[in-house]
Amino acid sequence: MEAHVRKIIHIDMDAFFASVEQRDNPEFAGKPIAVGGSGKRGVVATASYEARKYGVYSAMSSRIAIQKCPELIFVKPRFDVYKTVSLIIRSIFKDYTDLVEPLSLDEAYLDVTSNKKGMSSATLIAREIKHRIKDQTKLTASAGVSVNKFLAKIASDYHKPDGLFVIPPGNVTAFVEALPIEKFFGVGKVTATRMKKLGIYTGADLRRMEKGQLKKLFGKAGGYFYEVSRGIDSRPVVSYRPRKSLGAETTFEEDYQNPDELIEQLNHLAKLVHDRAEKSGNFGKTLTVKIKFSDFTQITRSTTIDANIRGYESIIKLAEELFRKAFIPGMKIRLLGITISNFKTKPKQQTAQYTLNF
Repeated sequence: MEAHVRKIIHIDMDAFFASVEQRDNPEFAGKPIAVGGSGKRGVVATASYEARKYGVYSAMSSRIAIQKCPELIFVKPRFDVYKTVSLIIRSIFKDYTDLVEPLSLDEAYLDVTSNKKGMSSATLIAREIKHRIKDQTKLTASAGVSVNKFLAKIASDYHKPDGLFVIPPGNVTAFVEALPIEKFFGVGKVTATRMKKLGIYTGADLRRMEKGQLKKLFGKAGGYFYEVSRGIDSRPVVSYRPRKSLGAETTFEEDYQNPDELIEQLNHLAKLVHDRAEKSGNFGKTLTVKIKFSDFTQITRSTTIDANIRGYESIIKLAEELFRKAFIPGMKIRLLGITISNFKTKPKQQTAQYTLNF
């Protein structure tokens, strides 16, 4: 167990984009819908729970999604609406603590160890937040409550949708030891298969491994596995993270191989990146071009200059130079992207207070 007992809540909105669409469009209520593109290169951003019963999930291609659920209704994303709802939800969080770490529009960590309302129970705080979200947005959220981020995130997924699951300090060891290895964040299909070949099926099996042994087998991740198998995750809830990069990319409906047409697409991306940099005030010294070919192989090419990259002309000049060096005549391209990174920013310092009562 960790030296300081913290009270961490993970809030995760239920099928957020799809739920907003069902809320705003009564004709979608109770029907399988997918927010995303329905074209040949379309991808599901979020699927409603009705669609998930057919095996339709986020990041699935629209082609496969339709095969699994022929009645699936595709809905074009309305990100401006989702952002507005997300801001309402975050304003609720801020009524309880300033230590809020958004992971995306629909989920966040909250450290309520010391909270603005002086409430002693993180469980009661989570329940109250859920009720307020439902009251103000007509949407449901699931909450996980525990002593650290690792456990709180796992807990929020336990009773979805509209769930609330608590892992108190006294239950941490038993909970982690019984946890299937696939449920550990950071353990994907490949790692899980590898672990099972080593006889690691649960947290208890993982806990029996020595730290050095895990590091030898899994590199840096081995140290992480050693810690979380003991219920330890000392990562703080960070309410401010300096932006490390910004960019734009596009997947084409049809593959391109004409360099002039690709340069035209690159110009469009450069304009988007420029506008985003100007709006956010983030300017970096490194520019990267990403190219994904029709066979899904991917390459990136980067260049770094002495000064911040400012202005559309500078962005497209560098991007075009990198693209022409990487372009392979005859190869069809399905995706292009431009990213600016290497920012000079300083994170704000945050401090958290700790108490022993959970």
